[in-house]
Amino acid sequence: MTETENVWTRWPSREALGRGAASGPRRLIGWVTRSLVLGMLLWGVFTSSQVHGWGAVGAAAAVLLAAFVAWALYRTTLAHRLWPSLALTTVLLGVAVVAQTADFRVPALVLWCGCAVTALERLPLVAALPVTAVALTSYAAVNDDPWLTTAVTTAGLALAGYVLRLDAEARGNAQRLLDQERAARAAEAESAALAERARIAREIHDVLAHSLSAQLVHLEAARLLIEGGADREQILERVVAARGMARDGLAETRQSLSALRGELTPLEDFLSQLVGTADGAEATISGERRPLPAEASQAVRRVAQEALTNVRKHAPGAKVQVRLEYGEHQVTLVVRDSGGSPGELGGSGAGYGLLGMRERAELLGGSLEAGPGEEGFVVMLQVPV
Repeated sequence: MTETENVWTRWPSREALGRGAASGPRRLIGWVTRSLVLGMLLWGVFTSSQVHGWGAVGAAAAVLLAAFVAWALYRTTLAHRLWPSLALTTVLLGVAVVAQTADFRVPALVLWCGCAVTALERLPLVAALPVTAVALTSYAAVNDDPWLTTAVTTAGLALAGYVLRLDAEARGNAQRLLDQERAARAAEAESAALAERARIAREIHDVLAHSLSAQLVHLEAARLLIEGGADREQILERVVAARGMARDGLAETRQSLSALRGELTPLEDFLSQLVGTADGAEATISGERRPLPAEASQAVRRVAQEALTNVRKHAPGAKVQVRLEYGEHQVTLVVRDSGGSPGELGGSGAGYGLLGMRERAELLGGSLEAGPGEEGFVVMLQVPV
C-alpha cells in the first residue's frame, strides 16, 4: 500500500480520537460546548411557536435521539468501525432532513454542520469527504444567507473539520511519544534495579563465599584432627584460624553494606588503613585525586584486599608496594611483592579470589592481570572512570 493510499484510507489514531491526549481544559471546553448546543436545541424546540404539547415532546425526543446517536458515533469511530459509523452518520443526516421538513431550520443546520465537521475530524478521508459534501450541500441548499456568505461559511466548516483532524493527530502523536518515553523510563528503571541486584549478589558472593569456604576448610581440618586424636594445640590452631576468617568475613560484609549504602570512606584512607595492618607494606598515590563511582571504588578495594591476603598466604614476610594512580580516563592499582616462590605465586594467581576480581573488573569494562614479576608477584587492576 502506498503512502497516498494510507493518507486516504487510514483512520485517525485511537489516541487522537480519544480523550486521553486532550488536556483537562480542552476536555472541559468540549463538554461545555456540547452541553450548550444541546441546551440551545432543546430551548429552541420548547420556545418555538410552531409546536405545542405532544409535538414539542416529540421534537425534544428527536433532539435527544440525535444526541444519543452522536455519542454512539463517537464510540464507533473510536473503535475504528467504518460501516456502523457511516450508518450512524446517515441517521443524523436523516434527522436533519426531518427537522428541516418540520420547519425546524436551526436544528437542521446545526446537525448538517456537525456531521460535516465530525466526519472530517474522525473518519478516514475516503469516507469523510462524501459525508462532508452531502452535509455541506444540504446546508448550502437551505441556508438563506447571501451566496458569498454561504460559500465562505461552507469552506470555513470544511477547513475547521480538517484543522481539528490535524490537531487531534498531533495530540495523538504526542501521547504516543509520551507513552513510549514512559515505557522506556520504566524499562530503564527495571534495568537499573536488576543491575543493582546483580551488584548486591556479587558483593555477597565475593565476601561470603570466600569467607565461609575458608572457615569450612579450617573447621573440617579441626574435625579430622579431633577424630585422629591430635593434640590440643593443633586443634586450637585450626579453630582460631576459622574464628579469624569469620571476623574478617564479618568486617568485609559490613564494608560491603556500607558500599551499597554509599557510605564508603575515601579510597586513599582505606588503602592507608589496609597497608597499615600489613607488615612491610607501603602505599603510594599519584595523579589528581577525585571521588570514584561506587563500583569502581569497590573493585579497587576488593583487589587490594585480595592481593594482600594472597601475599600473607603465599609469601609471608615479603615487602609489598601498593600503588594507586589516577589517570584521566581510568584508575590503576598495582600491588607488587618481593618474595615467595614463583610456583606458589603463580598458582595463587589462578585462585578463586583473583578470578572473581578479574570478572568484576571486566564487568566494569576494565582488566586485571596477575602473575609473577621480576622478584615476586604482581597484580594490576585497570578500571575506566
